[in-house]
Amino acid sequence: MGECKIDHSKEDVQKKYESQKEFLPQDIQASFNNFLEEEHTQEILNEVFHLLKKYDLAAEEERNQRNNRLNLILKNV
Repeated sequence: MGECKIDHSKEDVQKKYESQKEFLPQDIQASFNNFLEEEHTQEILNEVFHLLKKYDLAAEEERNQRNNRLNLILKNV
């Protein structure tokens, strides 16, 4: 994933999540509701947005890498 200079709002992340939710594993979906209820740094919001971006188009290996990173973020914030 390339470096993006756009700051994404919590609403941006929520919309991106809603558009990709059906493609995400159940454990990640379950963690997302708590994530969205809390406040996060801009850096975290941007990273989560980009992990979700075009998730549905990612190859299986890429999805696994994104899942691992999402799990780390969602369980540690």
